[in-house]
Amino acid sequence: MIKIITTAKEMQAFSRRASAEGKTIAFVPTMGFLHEGHLSLVREAGRHGDEVVVSIFVNPSQFAPGEDFDSYPRSFEKDCELARKAGATVIFNPRADDLYGPNYQTRVNLEMLPQHLCGISRPTFFRGVATVVTKLFNIVRPQIAVFGEKDYQQLLVIRQMVRDLNFDIEIIGGALVREPDGLAMSSRNNYLSPDERRQALSLSQSLRKAREQVESGVTDAQRIMDTAREIITAQPDAVIDYIAICDPEILDEMTCIDRPALMALAVRIGKTRLIDNMMLTPSK
Repeated sequence: MIKIITTAKEMQAFSRRASAEGKTIAFVPTMGFLHEGHLSLVREAGRHGDEVVVSIFVNPSQFAPGEDFDSYPRSFEKDCELARKAGATVIFNPRADDLYGPNYQTRVNLEMLPQHLCGISRPTFFRGVATVVTKLFNIVRPQIAVFGEKDYQQLLVIRQMVRDLNFDIEIIGGALVREPDGLAMSSRNNYLSPDERRQALSLSQSLRKAREQVESGVTDAQRIMDTAREIITAQPDAVIDYIAICDPEILDEMTCIDRPALMALAVRIGKTRLIDNMMLTPSK
């Protein structure tokens, strides 16, 4: 049986007992509606921890007004079973009023990394992410935490925050997981109609084309981004938020791909905002 914990106080008590017994806690934060991408992170955590804690919490502080907080897909009982089968030993499912009590005032801000990519169109998003992850780290008290590389900017933000605030936590990045047809796995894929889902394949198609261009010797970042834009805008319901090729550590834009680069996309297909990314490595 998987253990379900619903309060911060009980979670902290569990973690204290586990640490006193010499157990390592590996942590996977999620917003639920688990898919194979999440479960791959749970399995990775199981390779490193004696106790594998999965949080399921749709964090209100990372949603701006008008975003999909109320409609975000939820499936708690199914999530618990999937997490258990993947190796989780604890589900932490707190209430929002337990994490953000009356007159809550503290926020965690990073100065530079959020000024790129998703942070431009979602200016409060990474403040919400950094704040809730800081709180979860202080509650769960893990030695290891696993985050997916699909949310690449988020992974960088968490790594930077851990360094800056001296958290004694090892951050592990889990590989992006795709559907058989190439679509990056996401809980928000559930919003897509069959036709929109077909159009959403333009994201992964544009990334694969970019990789082919770089492997064939193309180094002009603008040329590669222009090709991606043509592929995506050929879809009638696609609206591009951004296409970027950038330094994979600090996210500054790159004009010439003379070293490994991150290509990242955010595109709305109908009302659904999707992200994807791929590393581009120039041929020698």
